[in-house]
Amino acid sequence: MLLKWDYDLFEMINGLAVDHTMLNVWMRFFAEYAEYFFYLGILVYWFTRKQENRRMVAKALCSAALAMGIGSLIGMLFYRNRPFVSHEVHQLIEHAANASFPSSHAIGAFVIATSIWLYRRKDGYVWLALAVLIALSRIWTGVHYPIDVTVGALLGFGSAVAVNKLFTQWTLARRWLAVGLSLFEKIERKLGFKS
Repeated sequence: MLLKWDYDLFEMINGLAVDHTMLNVWMRFFAEYAEYFFYLGILVYWFTRKQENRRMVAKALCSAALAMGIGSLIGMLFYRNRPFVSHEVHQLIEHAANASFPSSHAIGAFVIATSIWLYRRKDGYVWLALAVLIALSRIWTGVHYPIDVTVGALLGFGSAVAVNKLFTQWTLARRWLAVGLSLFEKIERKLGFKS
């Protein structure tokens, strides 16, 4: 029943590629390249060299490592073919015929967007909107089912919240983070960068 609902919703969203062809160029862009905005965003936040931003970025990277690790484990335990392997679809981008579940694009986008949202609400809403567009575009372009991106989004969101809570409530984790950031800043100063 759930898989039928998932496929029906996939067909509906993927069918929009035929009904609204003028949007396909944007969906291709979001599906293939929008993730680079997240990498750039992380670098920009880090190199503003504000303590709060650096704590946010460090937590985002820890959250991403956790979420991607769990996602890989789930993918090995519950292998699912890509939609274009099992069905006739409107495939708009090239993709290897590897595991579809869960979506690593959705995991990555939502884990970083949520990490930013936990620190900077206004910025976070923009990043979350971009994450939603990435998830939707992966269905539109024929490389993921709705359940793939939904589980990826939940995994990214949950990991960011859990890691943030860990660093907020566990004194040892806060100390490790402070020591790591302090060490990095000492190295920066030795290399000639002033705080």
